[in-house]
Amino acid sequence: MTVVVVGSTPVLPAAALPALRSAAVVYAGEGVEAALWSAEPVAGFSAGPSVVLLTTNPDEPAARELISAGAPVIRTPAVPLLDAAAVMDRLRSPGGCPWDAEQDHKSLRQYLVEETYELLEAIEDGDRAALREELGDVLLQVLFHARIAAEDAQEPFGIDEVAGDLVAKLVGRHPHVFSGHDPAVHDATSQQHRWEELKQVEKQRESSVDGVAAGQPAVALAAKLAQRVARAGFPVDLLPEGDDTGMTLFAVAALAKLAGEDPETELRAVARRFEANVRAAERSARAAGVTALTAADWRAHWPA
Repeated sequence: MTVVVVGSTPVLPAAALPALRSAAVVYAGEGVEAALWSAEPVAGFSAGPSVVLLTTNPDEPAARELISAGAPVIRTPAVPLLDAAAVMDRLRSPGGCPWDAEQDHKSLRQYLVEETYELLEAIEDGDRAALREELGDVLLQVLFHARIAAEDAQEPFGIDEVAGDLVAKLVGRHPHVFSGHDPAVHDATSQQHRWEELKQVEKQRESSVDGVAAGQPAVALAAKLAQRVARAGFPVDLLPEGDDTGMTLFAVAALAKLAGEDPETELRAVARRFEANVRAAERSARAAGVTALTAADWRAHWPA
C-alpha cells in the first residue's frame, strides 16, 4: 500500500515509480484525473496490499485509511527546490552577495559551459557523488539566469514561468502519455521523430536546421545538422566532401550520426582514454626514475 501525493501538474515523484509498477490497482483520489493517470476512480476504493492512491490531499478518507494501515506517503519533493530559489533570491537582493549582484546573463555564460562539461565528466566517469554535485551546479545556473530575468524591466519572467513553460512543453510533446493514445508513437524511435514533428509545428520553423545550436562543439554540430536534414529526406551524396581537414571531419561526424552513433561521445571517449594512458605512462616513468621523457621513454612506458 502506498499513498502518492502529487501537485497541481501531472508529475510523479521518482520514488513512487516502483510502487506504481508493482501495484495491482491504482486509484485516482482528490484532485487527480483518473483517465489522465489510467487509474481507477476513488469511488470504488478498496484497501489492499498492492494498492496505490494518487491524491493531492493526504487527508482525504481513502488516504487516511491507507496511512492508518501503515502505508508510506511519497510526496513530490517541491520544498528543496523552493528553498534553492529562495536562496538565489536572497543572494541577488540588497544585502546579499556583491559578486552575485553584479552578474548578468553574459557574464555567467562561461560558468554554464564549465558546469555542463563538469557534469558530462561525472557521467563519463560514473562518479555518483560528483554527478549529484554537478547537477546541483547546473541547477544553480538555471536559478541564477531566471532570477536575473525576473529583474528585467521590459519583459520580466522568473523560475515559475520557466518551469511552467517546461511542463507545458513536456505535456504537449507527449500526447501519447498525457492525452491518450497517439498512433504515431509505438517505440522510442518513433517518439523521437514525433517530438521533432511537434517541435517544428510548435515553433513554426521554416527550415529543417532551424533551432540547431551553432555554438555547440564542431563535431556535435556536424552530427546534429546531418541528423536534421536526414529526417527531411536529404540525400547523403550532397553532404560536404573533400580532402581538407574540415571536410573530412564533417563527413566522418555526419556519417557516424546517420549510422546511429554519437561522434561527439565517441571522440570524447577516445580522448579520455588517451588522457588516461598519458598519465599512466608518466607515472610509470617517474617510478622508474625518468623525469624528462624522450620518444623512446614514451614508447617504453606506454600502456599495452
